[in-house]
Amino acid sequence: MSGHSKWANIKHKKGKADAERGKIFTKIGREIAIAVKEGGSDPSVNGKLRDIIAKAKSNNMPGENITRSIKKAAGEMDNVVYEEITYEGYGPAGVAIICEVVTDNRNRTASEVRHIFDKNGGTLGQTGSVGFMFDHKGVLVVERGPGLDEDELMMQALEAGAEDVRVYDDSFEILTAPGDFSSVRETLEAQGLSFVSAERSKLPQNTVALPDEDTQRKVRKLLDMLEDNDDIMEVYHNAELPEEEEEE
Repeated sequence: MSGHSKWANIKHKKGKADAERGKIFTKIGREIAIAVKEGGSDPSVNGKLRDIIAKAKSNNMPGENITRSIKKAAGEMDNVVYEEITYEGYGPAGVAIICEVVTDNRNRTASEVRHIFDKNGGTLGQTGSVGFMFDHKGVLVVERGPGLDEDELMMQALEAGAEDVRVYDDSFEILTAPGDFSSVRETLEAQGLSFVSAERSKLPQNTVALPDEDTQRKVRKLLDMLEDNDDIMEVYHNAELPEEEEEE
């Protein structure tokens, strides 16, 4: 498959992440806190924590920050209790949007998310209103490089339990069932592969073409405001946004 995948902009996105590194690390710290409270502080027996540590590393979070976040959650150094919530809605031109949230104040976050949708021509919907339009997958992204054989990589991934491997100009996208994500990632890591990105995701079954540049601008503004919100961990959508707008 030629061209660039949705994940091919990872370098650009990492550039943005570097500029907002503190915010990114704070969000991952919240995810670590929830994982530790659910399954304990030992990654060897807490699969969810192992997955979040892998996500943290792919976002260049230093090891000492990860360790500190785990110890903080394990020691309950504060009395903040986080909960995970998913919000769903529509943006301009009927774009479907899912926001995954980790918050210590459900009412505050709900108000903020609704305000962002309303301000940008969107509508916050009920739970399940757009979720059926997305497939839950594990997504492992490997950057193309010298010495990386395409056929060998595909064989490795499929033997490890992956569902599919998508080949692009500058990357490989390894897709797994959500329940197989951890085992596939760990198997491939043990075989020496490293990932530009490694996380569970929601992939749109179909995408929505935006009619004009003005609509594209409105959708981008809505998505940017959602991603900038401290409580929103991930934003998924099905809009077709021109790649040249994503590049530096």
